[in-house]
Amino acid sequence: MAEAVFHPPRRKRRVFESYQAPFPVDVGGKDFRICQAEIINNNVIVTNPEDIEQLYNKGYFGKGILSRSRPVYSISDPLLVTKWQGANINMPIIGSKKYQCHVQWAKSVLQQQGLDDCSITKIIENYTKPLELPFLEEDEAEQTRTGPNTENTEVSRQCSTATGNVVALSPENQNEGYKKACLEADAAFEPAAARSSEEQEQGDLKEIAEASCQKHGFLVHCGCKAKESTEHRSCEMIKSKECAPEYVLVQEEEEGSLCPADDSAHAQEDLFKKEKLVCRRNPFRIFEYLQLSLEEAFFLVYALGCLSIYYGEEPLTILKLWEVFSEVKPNFKTTYMAYHYFRSKGWVPKVGLKYGTDLLLYRKGPPFYHASYSVIAELVDDNFEGSLRRPLSWKSLSGLNRTTVNASKELMLCYLIRPSDMTEEEMSTPECMKRIKVQELIVSRWVSSRERNEQDEL
Repeated sequence: MAEAVFHPPRRKRRVFESYQAPFPVDVGGKDFRICQAEIINNNVIVTNPEDIEQLYNKGYFGKGILSRSRPVYSISDPLLVTKWQGANINMPIIGSKKYQCHVQWAKSVLQQQGLDDCSITKIIENYTKPLELPFLEEDEAEQTRTGPNTENTEVSRQCSTATGNVVALSPENQNEGYKKACLEADAAFEPAAARSSEEQEQGDLKEIAEASCQKHGFLVHCGCKAKESTEHRSCEMIKSKECAPEYVLVQEEEEGSLCPADDSAHAQEDLFKKEKLVCRRNPFRIFEYLQLSLEEAFFLVYALGCLSIYYGEEPLTILKLWEVFSEVKPNFKTTYMAYHYFRSKGWVPKVGLKYGTDLLLYRKGPPFYHASYSVIAELVDDNFEGSLRRPLSWKSLSGLNRTTVNASKELMLCYLIRPSDMTEEEMSTPECMKRIKVQELIVSRWVSSRERNEQDEL
């Protein structure tokens, strides 16, 4: 058998972060913490922002449900934020089309609850109406912008308390007058300050906030429904934040005229579009959570002991997780053994579904290097026999190898060898990994012309 040649990992050209640590465990023990996750729809989800940052920054576990890898999704449009950066506003800025999409999603939620169109329209109009506050500085009210630098800036600001996205006010806005104006403006939307004729509307507004949480599948257990839990966990805090209104700045357009009194033929040419930012409440909020693969979640629980996974209200034990994950994913035991092996060797394994394999192996993490190997894991006996999960023919193996090589990776077959005397009862616990041996095999394409040239040179 030919010896495999090790190729160094291909480093990424642009790296915007520094390497912190291989695992989310503090060696000194001072900053050690146990993160929390939940099993929702057969997926392991982490909702606490601090836990998300801890798990991803130290070990690159999981991926954002709305992002490509790192959970960095924001409702703000980066282009609009750059465009209005001179306004000195630290609130999310979105376009009117995107805001209307959120309005339509909120309407669909209310329609599913059986409300009539008239009630839905009234609820949406009351919830999304513009919120205007007086400016603290008169100069800000006179600023105009007609393009990227000269458009009319009409910004209505609204302060929010206990919202999911904390609004960081600029230092000049943090004075008593502004706080008083915010409190007076918020009082109009508080149920305690509403009059008897508006109680029904306020109930509808609260209902739409809860409906927005219920629309997202991951919020069923940790959002509004979490208040039924008797245990005071972090989900109750998340519920209070997620159901609170989120204030956003919507860029809207309105037509004006540079010469209103001019009735000439050039009047149409003088028309221009004046853009402004209007503060509104977001009727449908989207939260990004960290989704862990079953192998990553079990490794954090079993190998590192820094994660506690809940199903409903109670945390699951290691044996229970081994059983549940094996039912959800029939080949979980095989893929986890391979994951545990490579992770212990210093690699960062990720799901290799997009390349038709079980795992992708990264050095340090995805931000620093491209994946070096695509791994297929198989559980066999001492004679390399067994019921293979993926019996590869020469044709399928050649196609898979070509796909892997075209992506600048190498195909690796990872054989997990179990003793012949190992019973199914032993396999029912993760302690069976102590008797498992691993054999790695790198598959490379044989090029006859290349070998012939090498023979001629010798």
